[in-house]
Amino acid sequence: MSSMRGATAIVGIGQTPYYKRGTAPEPELKLALRAITQAADDAGIDVRDIDGFISYASERSDPAKLMPALGTRECRFASLVWIHGGALAGTLNVAAGAILSGQADIVAIYRSMAEGNSQRLRVAVAQNDTSSQYLVNGLDSPAQILALRAQRLMEHHGVPRSALFATVQASYYHARNNSRALGRATEMTREIYDEARMISEPYRLFDCSRENDGAACVLVVSAERARDLRQTPAYVLSAPMGTMGGGGALEENWRPYYATAGQKELADRLWRESGYGPKDVDVAQIYMNMDAMGIGSMIDHGFFAMEEAGAFCTLDNLIAPSGRLPINTSGGDLAEGFIHGMGLIPEAVRQIRGTSVNQVPGARLSLVTGGPGDLMSSTALLGSADTL
Repeated sequence: MSSMRGATAIVGIGQTPYYKRGTAPEPELKLALRAITQAADDAGIDVRDIDGFISYASERSDPAKLMPALGTRECRFASLVWIHGGALAGTLNVAAGAILSGQADIVAIYRSMAEGNSQRLRVAVAQNDTSSQYLVNGLDSPAQILALRAQRLMEHHGVPRSALFATVQASYYHARNNSRALGRATEMTREIYDEARMISEPYRLFDCSRENDGAACVLVVSAERARDLRQTPAYVLSAPMGTMGGGGALEENWRPYYATAGQKELADRLWRESGYGPKDVDVAQIYMNMDAMGIGSMIDHGFFAMEEAGAFCTLDNLIAPSGRLPINTSGGDLAEGFIHGMGLIPEAVRQIRGTSVNQVPGARLSLVTGGPGDLMSSTALLGSADTL
Protein backbone atom coordinates (compact mmCIF):
# COMPACT_ATOMS: atom_id res chain seq x y z
CA MET A 1 0.00 0.00 0.00
CA SER A 2 1.08 3.57 -0.65
CA SER A 3 2.25 5.86 2.15
CA MET A 4 -0.16 8.45 0.69
CA ARG A 5 -3.14 6.17 1.35
CA GLY A 6 -5.75 8.06 3.36
CA ALA A 7 -3.29 10.80 4.34
CA THR A 8 -5.31 13.54 2.67
CA ALA A 9 -9.01 14.21 2.21
CA ILE A 10 -11.43 16.34 0.21
CA VAL A 11 -13.29 18.63 2.60
CA GLY A 12 -14.95 21.22 0.38
CA ILE A 13 -16.74 21.20 -2.98
CA GLY A 14 -18.02 24.03 -5.16
CA GLN A 15 -19.71 24.22 -8.56
CA THR A 16 -21.17 26.94 -10.71
CA PRO A 17 -24.19 26.21 -12.90
CA TYR A 18 -23.46 24.60 -16.25
CA TYR A 19 -24.09 26.80 -19.27
CA LYS A 20 -24.40 25.87 -22.93
CA ARG A 21 -21.07 26.35 -24.65
CA GLY A 22 -20.36 30.00 -25.26
CA THR A 23 -23.25 31.35 -23.16
CA ALA A 24 -21.70 31.86 -19.71
CA PRO A 25 -22.64 35.30 -18.36
CA GLU A 26 -19.18 35.67 -16.80
CA PRO A 27 -15.59 35.03 -17.94
CA GLU A 28 -13.61 31.95 -16.92
CA LEU A 29 -11.75 33.76 -14.16
CA LYS A 30 -14.93 34.78 -12.39
CA LEU A 31 -16.39 31.28 -12.76
CA ALA A 32 -13.25 29.86 -11.15
CA LEU A 33 -13.48 32.36 -8.28
CA ARG A 34 -17.11 31.41 -7.65
CA ALA A 35 -16.33 27.68 -7.51
CA ILE A 36 -13.32 28.18 -5.20
CA THR A 37 -15.20 30.43 -2.76
CA GLN A 38 -18.11 27.97 -2.70
CA ALA A 39 -15.73 25.14 -1.85
CA ALA A 40 -14.18 27.20 0.97
CA ASP A 41 -17.62 28.06 2.37
CA ASP A 42 -18.64 24.41 2.15
CA ALA A 43 -15.59 23.36 4.17
CA GLY A 44 -15.78 26.19 6.67
CA ILE A 45 -12.36 27.48 5.60
CA ASP A 46 -11.36 31.10 5.16
CA VAL A 47 -10.76 31.41 1.41
CA ARG A 48 -7.73 33.60 2.17
CA ASP A 49 -6.02 30.62 3.81
CA ILE A 50 -5.89 28.54 0.61
CA ASP A 51 -2.18 28.30 -0.16
CA GLY A 52 -2.08 25.78 -3.02
CA PHE A 53 -3.68 25.85 -6.47
CA ILE A 54 -3.82 22.96 -8.95
CA SER A 55 -5.52 22.62 -12.31
CA TYR A 56 -5.02 20.71 -15.56
CA ALA A 57 -5.57 20.83 -19.30
CA SER A 58 -5.78 24.29 -20.84
CA GLU A 59 -6.71 26.15 -17.64
CA ARG A 60 -6.15 29.89 -17.99
CA SER A 61 -7.32 31.07 -14.57
CA ASP A 62 -3.86 30.82 -13.05
CA PRO A 63 -3.15 31.51 -9.37
CA ALA A 64 -1.61 34.92 -10.03
CA LYS A 65 -4.97 36.04 -11.44
CA LEU A 66 -6.99 34.42 -8.65
CA MET A 67 -5.01 35.69 -5.67
CA PRO A 68 -6.01 39.39 -5.67
CA ALA A 69 -9.72 38.58 -5.77
CA LEU A 70 -9.46 35.80 -3.17
CA GLY A 71 -7.28 37.86 -0.84
CA THR A 72 -4.76 35.00 -0.72
CA ARG A 73 -2.32 35.54 2.14
CA GLU A 74 0.40 33.42 0.52
CA CYS A 75 0.57 31.03 -2.41
CA ARG A 76 3.03 28.31 -1.43
CA PHE A 77 2.36 25.78 -4.19
CA ALA A 78 0.95 25.85 -7.71
CA SER A 79 0.84 23.23 -10.44
CA LEU A 80 -0.77 22.58 -13.82
CA VAL A 81 -1.00 18.86 -14.61
CA TRP A 82 -0.25 17.94 -18.21
CA ILE A 83 -2.74 16.93 -20.88
CA HIS A 84 -6.52 17.14 -21.04
CA GLY A 85 -9.22 15.41 -19.01
CA GLY A 86 -6.95 12.42 -18.53
CA ALA A 87 -5.24 14.40 -15.77
CA LEU A 88 -8.47 14.89 -13.78
CA ALA A 89 -7.96 12.35 -10.98
CA GLY A 90 -4.19 12.82 -11.03
CA THR A 91 -4.63 16.29 -9.56
CA LEU A 92 -5.48 14.55 -6.28
CA ASN A 93 -2.09 12.81 -6.43
CA VAL A 94 -0.30 16.14 -6.88
CA ALA A 95 -2.29 17.77 -4.07
CA ALA A 96 -1.46 14.93 -1.69
CA GLY A 97 2.23 15.22 -2.54
CA ALA A 98 2.21 18.96 -1.88
CA ILE A 99 0.46 18.58 1.47
CA LEU A 100 2.50 15.62 2.74
CA SER A 101 5.79 17.31 1.79
CA GLY A 102 4.82 20.45 3.69
CA GLN A 103 4.57 22.65 0.59
CA ALA A 104 0.92 23.55 1.18
CA ASP A 105 -1.80 23.11 3.80
CA ILE A 106 -5.01 23.80 1.87
CA VAL A 107 -5.05 23.02 -1.85
CA ALA A 108 -7.75 24.09 -4.31
CA ILE A 109 -8.17 21.83 -7.35
CA TYR A 110 -10.28 23.58 -9.97
CA ARG A 111 -11.20 23.80 -13.64
CA SER A 112 -13.01 26.64 -15.40
CA MET A 113 -14.22 26.84 -18.99
CA ALA A 114 -16.01 29.54 -20.98
CA GLU A 115 -15.86 29.14 -24.74
CA GLY A 116 -16.65 32.77 -25.49
CA ASN A 117 -13.70 33.77 -23.34
CA SER A 118 -11.08 31.10 -24.13
CA GLN A 119 -12.25 29.71 -27.50
CA ARG A 120 -10.97 26.30 -26.41
CA LEU A 121 -12.77 24.34 -29.10
CA ARG A 122 -12.31 26.88 -31.87
CA VAL A 123 -8.63 27.44 -31.25
CA ALA A 124 -6.94 25.12 -28.75
CA VAL A 125 -8.44 21.82 -29.89
CA ALA A 126 -8.86 22.57 -33.58
CA GLN A 127 -5.41 24.07 -34.14
CA ASN A 128 -3.09 22.93 -31.38
CA ASP A 129 -4.25 19.62 -29.91
CA THR A 130 -4.70 17.55 -33.06
CA SER A 131 -1.46 16.24 -34.49
CA SER A 132 -0.57 16.38 -38.16
CA GLN A 133 -0.76 12.58 -38.41
CA TYR A 134 -4.46 12.72 -37.60
CA LEU A 135 -5.13 15.79 -39.72
CA VAL A 136 -3.61 14.36 -42.92
CA ASN A 137 -5.87 11.35 -42.49
CA GLY A 138 -8.99 13.48 -42.16
CA LEU A 139 -9.36 13.28 -38.38
CA ASP A 140 -9.73 16.71 -36.82
CA SER A 141 -11.83 16.16 -33.69
CA PRO A 142 -11.65 14.00 -30.54
CA ALA A 143 -14.90 12.28 -31.55
CA GLN A 144 -13.36 11.08 -34.81
CA ILE A 145 -10.18 9.88 -33.13
CA LEU A 146 -11.94 8.00 -30.36
CA ALA A 147 -14.41 6.55 -32.85
CA LEU A 148 -11.55 4.43 -34.20
CA ARG A 149 -11.19 2.72 -30.82
CA ALA A 150 -14.95 2.42 -30.38
CA GLN A 151 -15.23 0.64 -33.74
CA ARG A 152 -12.57 -1.84 -32.71
CA LEU A 153 -14.23 -2.37 -29.32
CA MET A 154 -17.48 -3.20 -31.06
CA GLU A 155 -16.43 -4.91 -34.28
CA HIS A 156 -13.34 -6.81 -33.13
CA HIS A 157 -14.11 -7.42 -29.45
CA GLY A 158 -17.88 -7.77 -29.75
CA VAL A 159 -19.09 -5.11 -27.31
CA PRO A 160 -22.72 -4.52 -28.39
CA ARG A 161 -24.34 -1.16 -29.02
CA SER A 162 -26.77 -2.00 -26.22
CA ALA A 163 -23.89 -1.46 -23.79
CA LEU A 164 -23.31 2.05 -25.15
CA PHE A 165 -27.02 2.82 -24.92
CA ALA A 166 -27.16 1.60 -21.30
CA THR A 167 -24.46 4.06 -20.20
CA VAL A 168 -26.36 6.89 -21.91
CA GLN A 169 -29.68 5.83 -20.44
CA ALA A 170 -28.22 5.53 -16.93
CA SER A 171 -26.67 9.00 -17.18
CA TYR A 172 -29.95 10.59 -18.25
CA TYR A 173 -31.87 8.58 -15.65
CA HIS A 174 -29.71 10.11 -12.93
CA ALA A 175 -29.80 13.58 -14.48
CA ARG A 176 -33.59 13.75 -14.08
CA ASN A 177 -33.13 14.14 -10.30
CA ASN A 178 -30.35 16.73 -10.58
CA SER A 179 -31.39 20.38 -10.85
CA ARG A 180 -27.92 21.29 -12.18
CA ALA A 181 -28.04 18.80 -15.05
CA LEU A 182 -28.55 20.25 -18.51
CA GLY A 183 -30.01 16.94 -19.68
CA ARG A 184 -32.56 16.63 -16.87
CA ALA A 185 -35.57 17.21 -19.15
CA THR A 186 -34.68 14.34 -21.48
CA GLU A 187 -36.23 10.96 -20.79
CA MET A 188 -33.84 8.84 -22.79
CA THR A 189 -35.43 6.12 -24.89
CA ARG A 190 -33.94 3.81 -27.48
CA GLU A 191 -35.87 5.66 -30.18
CA ILE A 192 -34.44 9.06 -29.17
CA TYR A 193 -30.96 7.54 -28.96
CA ASP A 194 -31.13 5.75 -32.32
CA GLU A 195 -32.59 8.73 -34.20
CA ALA A 196 -29.99 11.23 -32.98
CA ARG A 197 -27.65 12.51 -35.66
CA MET A 198 -24.43 10.68 -36.41
CA ILE A 199 -21.29 12.43 -35.13
CA SER A 200 -18.59 9.96 -36.14
CA GLU A 201 -19.50 6.31 -36.61
CA PRO A 202 -20.35 4.59 -34.30
CA TYR A 203 -20.96 7.68 -32.16
CA ARG A 204 -24.31 9.41 -32.33
CA LEU A 205 -25.08 12.65 -30.52
CA PHE A 206 -25.92 11.19 -27.11
CA ASP A 207 -22.80 8.99 -27.06
CA CYS A 208 -20.72 12.16 -26.77
CA SER A 209 -20.03 14.43 -23.81
CA ARG A 210 -21.57 17.85 -23.63
CA GLU A 211 -19.37 20.90 -24.15
CA ASN A 212 -20.22 23.46 -21.52
CA ASP A 213 -19.15 26.59 -19.73
CA GLY A 214 -18.76 26.44 -15.98
CA ALA A 215 -16.36 25.74 -13.14
CA ALA A 216 -15.89 23.33 -10.26
CA CYS A 217 -13.49 23.06 -7.33
CA VAL A 218 -12.57 20.71 -4.49
CA LEU A 219 -10.42 21.55 -1.45
CA VAL A 220 -7.86 19.04 -0.17
CA VAL A 221 -6.22 19.06 3.27
CA SER A 222 -4.37 16.59 5.48
CA ALA A 223 -6.42 13.81 7.07
CA GLU A 224 -5.59 15.21 10.49
CA ARG A 225 -6.94 18.63 9.63
CA ALA A 226 -9.98 17.17 7.90
CA ARG A 227 -11.30 15.69 11.13
CA ASP A 228 -11.93 19.17 12.59
CA LEU A 229 -13.74 20.71 9.63
CA ARG A 230 -17.42 21.10 8.81
CA GLN A 231 -17.98 18.30 6.30
CA THR A 232 -17.56 14.54 6.31
CA PRO A 233 -14.11 13.94 4.74
CA ALA A 234 -13.69 11.90 1.58
CA TYR A 235 -10.24 10.34 2.02
CA VAL A 236 -7.95 9.89 -0.97
CA LEU A 237 -6.97 6.20 -0.85
CA SER A 238 -5.07 6.21 -4.16
CA ALA A 239 -4.83 8.51 -7.19
CA PRO A 240 -2.27 7.19 -9.68
CA MET A 241 -1.57 8.84 -13.00
CA GLY A 242 0.60 7.96 -15.98
CA THR A 243 0.77 6.32 -19.39
CA MET A 244 1.00 2.64 -20.19
CA GLY A 245 4.03 1.22 -21.93
CA GLY A 246 3.71 1.79 -25.67
CA GLY A 247 1.24 4.62 -25.08
CA GLY A 248 1.72 8.34 -25.52
CA ALA A 249 1.63 10.36 -28.72
CA LEU A 250 1.92 7.53 -31.22
CA GLU A 251 -1.24 8.44 -33.14
CA GLU A 252 -2.88 5.00 -33.12
CA ASN A 253 0.38 3.23 -34.08
CA TRP A 254 1.26 1.55 -30.79
CA ARG A 255 1.46 -2.23 -30.50
CA PRO A 256 -0.60 -3.99 -29.37
CA TYR A 257 -3.42 -1.65 -30.33
CA TYR A 258 -5.76 -1.08 -27.41
CA ALA A 259 -9.46 -0.48 -27.76
CA THR A 260 -10.30 0.03 -24.09
CA ALA A 261 -9.10 3.10 -22.14
CA GLY A 262 -5.39 2.49 -21.67
CA GLN A 263 -6.02 2.46 -17.93
CA LYS A 264 -5.32 -1.16 -16.94
CA GLU A 265 -1.90 -0.41 -15.49
CA LEU A 266 -3.32 2.55 -13.59
CA ALA A 267 -6.16 0.44 -12.23
CA ASP A 268 -3.72 -2.26 -11.08
CA ARG A 269 -1.78 0.40 -9.16
CA LEU A 270 -5.00 1.81 -7.73
CA TRP A 271 -6.08 -1.54 -6.30
CA ARG A 272 -2.60 -2.31 -5.02
CA GLU A 273 -2.14 1.08 -3.34
CA SER A 274 -5.62 1.26 -1.84
CA GLY A 275 -5.87 -2.32 -0.69
CA TYR A 276 -9.26 -2.71 -2.36
CA GLY A 277 -10.52 -4.24 -5.60
CA PRO A 278 -13.28 -3.68 -8.14
CA LYS A 279 -15.80 -5.79 -6.20
CA ASP A 280 -15.46 -3.44 -3.22
CA VAL A 281 -16.47 -0.27 -5.07
CA ASP A 282 -19.96 1.05 -4.26
CA VAL A 283 -20.30 3.75 -6.91
CA ALA A 284 -18.24 5.12 -9.80
CA GLN A 285 -18.00 8.41 -11.65
CA ILE A 286 -16.65 7.35 -15.03
CA TYR A 287 -15.22 10.02 -17.33
CA MET A 288 -17.09 9.77 -20.61
CA ASN A 289 -15.78 12.06 -23.28
CA MET A 290 -17.38 9.32 -25.37
CA ASP A 291 -19.33 6.45 -23.85
CA ALA A 292 -17.43 3.57 -25.47
CA MET A 293 -14.26 4.92 -23.84
CA GLY A 294 -16.06 4.86 -20.49
CA ILE A 295 -16.97 1.22 -21.07
CA GLY A 296 -13.30 0.59 -21.84
CA SER A 297 -12.40 2.25 -18.54
CA MET A 298 -14.71 -0.07 -16.63
CA ILE A 299 -13.17 -3.07 -18.40
CA ASP A 300 -9.66 -1.85 -17.57
CA HIS A 301 -10.64 -1.46 -13.91
CA GLY A 302 -11.83 -5.07 -13.80
CA PHE A 303 -15.55 -4.50 -13.24
CA PHE A 304 -16.31 -6.93 -16.04
CA ALA A 305 -14.51 -8.71 -18.86
CA MET A 306 -14.72 -7.63 -22.48
CA GLU A 307 -17.08 -10.46 -23.37
CA GLU A 308 -19.33 -9.59 -20.41
CA ALA A 309 -19.94 -5.97 -21.44
CA GLY A 310 -23.35 -6.61 -22.96
CA ALA A 311 -24.65 -8.55 -19.97
CA PHE A 312 -23.18 -6.16 -17.37
CA CYS A 313 -24.03 -2.84 -19.01
CA THR A 314 -27.78 -2.68 -18.50
CA LEU A 315 -29.85 0.12 -17.01
CA ASP A 316 -30.66 -1.86 -13.86
CA ASN A 317 -26.98 -2.59 -13.20
CA LEU A 318 -25.79 1.00 -13.75
CA ILE A 319 -28.27 3.06 -11.70
CA ALA A 320 -28.65 4.01 -8.06
CA PRO A 321 -29.66 2.98 -5.55
CA SER A 322 -29.24 -0.75 -6.08
CA GLY A 323 -27.36 -1.39 -9.33
CA ARG A 324 -24.31 -3.62 -9.32
CA LEU A 325 -22.19 -0.57 -10.25
CA PRO A 326 -24.11 2.73 -10.26
CA ILE A 327 -22.24 5.15 -12.52
CA ASN A 328 -22.34 8.90 -13.10
CA THR A 329 -24.97 9.51 -10.45
CA SER A 330 -25.17 13.25 -11.16
CA GLY A 331 -25.68 12.60 -14.87
CA GLY A 332 -21.96 12.80 -15.56
CA ASP A 333 -20.30 14.17 -18.67
CA LEU A 334 -23.11 12.94 -20.93
CA ALA A 335 -26.17 14.35 -19.15
CA GLU A 336 -25.13 16.75 -16.37
CA GLY A 337 -22.45 18.85 -18.05
CA PHE A 338 -18.85 18.71 -19.18
CA ILE A 339 -15.97 20.88 -18.01
CA HIS A 340 -13.17 18.40 -18.70
CA GLY A 341 -14.79 16.01 -16.21
CA MET A 342 -14.29 18.22 -13.15
CA GLY A 343 -17.90 17.76 -12.04
CA LEU A 344 -17.20 14.07 -11.40
CA ILE A 345 -15.05 14.64 -8.30
CA PRO A 346 -17.66 16.66 -6.35
CA GLU A 347 -20.22 13.93 -7.08
CA ALA A 348 -17.81 11.24 -5.89
CA VAL A 349 -17.46 13.24 -2.66
CA ARG A 350 -21.23 13.65 -2.26
CA GLN A 351 -21.62 9.88 -2.41
CA ILE A 352 -19.18 9.50 0.53
CA ARG A 353 -21.03 12.24 2.44
CA GLY A 354 -24.41 10.66 1.70
CA THR A 355 -25.78 13.80 0.03
CA SER A 356 -26.11 12.85 -3.64
CA VAL A 357 -29.50 13.31 -5.31
CA ASN A 358 -29.05 9.70 -6.46
CA GLN A 359 -27.47 8.33 -3.32
CA VAL A 360 -26.11 4.80 -3.10
CA PRO A 361 -27.04 3.71 0.44
CA GLY A 362 -24.03 3.36 2.72
CA ALA A 363 -21.50 4.21 0.00
CA ARG A 364 -17.98 3.79 1.43
CA LEU A 365 -15.81 3.55 -1.68
CA SER A 366 -16.33 6.00 -4.53
CA LEU A 367 -14.28 5.78 -7.73
CA VAL A 368 -13.57 8.62 -10.15
CA THR A 369 -11.65 8.11 -13.39
CA GLY A 370 -9.74 10.56 -15.54
CA GLY A 371 -10.24 10.90 -19.28
CA PRO A 372 -9.89 7.47 -20.92
CA GLY A 373 -7.70 7.09 -23.98
CA ASP A 374 -5.84 10.32 -23.29
CA LEU A 375 -2.07 10.54 -23.77
CA MET A 376 -1.81 10.55 -19.99
CA SER A 377 -4.60 9.36 -17.75
CA SER A 378 -5.47 8.87 -14.08
CA THR A 379 -7.89 7.30 -11.64
CA ALA A 380 -8.72 7.76 -7.96
CA LEU A 381 -10.50 5.96 -5.15
CA LEU A 382 -12.15 7.96 -2.36
CA GLY A 383 -13.18 6.37 0.90
CA SER A 384 -15.07 7.06 4.10
CA ALA A 385 -13.34 7.03 7.49
CA ASP A 386 -14.08 3.34 8.06
CA THR A 387 -12.18 2.36 4.89
CA LEU A 388 -8.84 3.58 6.26
